[in-house]
Amino acid sequence: MKIVILDGYTENPGDLSWDMFKKLGDVTIYDRTPEEEVLERIGDAEIVITNKVPFDRERMEQLPNLKHIAVTAAGYNIIDLGAAKELGITVTNTPNYGSSGVAQMTFAHILEITNNVALHSDSVKRGEWANNIEWCYWYKPIIGLNGKRIGIIGYGNIGKEVGNIAKAFGMEVAVYDRNTHSDVINLSLDEIFKTSDIITLHCPLLPETKNLICRENIEKMKDGVIIINTSRGLLVNGEDLTEAVKRGKVYAAGVDVLSVEPPALNDPMTNCEGINVTPHIAWAAIESRQNIMDICFDNLKSYLEGNPKNVVNK
Repeated sequence: MKIVILDGYTENPGDLSWDMFKKLGDVTIYDRTPEEEVLERIGDAEIVITNKVPFDRERMEQLPNLKHIAVTAAGYNIIDLGAAKELGITVTNTPNYGSSGVAQMTFAHILEITNNVALHSDSVKRGEWANNIEWCYWYKPIIGLNGKRIGIIGYGNIGKEVGNIAKAFGMEVAVYDRNTHSDVINLSLDEIFKTSDIITLHCPLLPETKNLICRENIEKMKDGVIIINTSRGLLVNGEDLTEAVKRGKVYAAGVDVLSVEPPALNDPMTNCEGINVTPHIAWAAIESRQNIMDICFDNLKSYLEGNPKNVVNK
């Protein structure tokens, strides 16, 4: 059984091991694969592992031996699922690999905004504490979380992890979700906007959620609200959020995702002092990446045993 890993660097830049996959067949690993080399590298392989290399009908039709595409991500919109099904190609994904890691990054952004750790650590390294006449100082106020309301939009696995952390800080947890939950305050979307001190996004990108954070909805929010997005970049209108931060309607924002990645040098959010941006790494804790590889291995093993798991094109 020939297995080709097309873009393994994303999951494993060298700190993990692909060795377990070698138990399943003859494995060829590429860190990255240019578009023009995809077909040649796959050749007559039966199984392909991909993170971001796409497969449309035309590409799959040129790979008659291909039987299984394993996507090393929860999302699988890089694959034409209908065409894959017609061509007899099983497509699997790796769901639920890193909810705790994304929740952790969500609170890393919240705590950086409320506690200003980097700002004050850098000032100490510049000698500003050693040369200060006061025994302590702060350049921005430290904001307590206890008693604040966090509005969680989308209360799936990640949203629930965020809610649990928020409760540990003594926060009031309100959620907007298609389901009702007994352990939190269930509100309408408008009520979340109007009453939350912190709003954090954990919903899927759908036509109705695209640009959810926009000028119109920001105006419904409390003055000084904090906005966090570790979900999907297109949930936020970057220009509207940047403008709201600059004029003080939004106190600050923390985002791990943008509408275009990598961003342009003049992207409004990456150039706004009040918006902290991390480069889409909420998913990438080493434990989460190991989980991805473990789930992918189990998917392939189950497929070869005739009992495929996590099939997304049944």
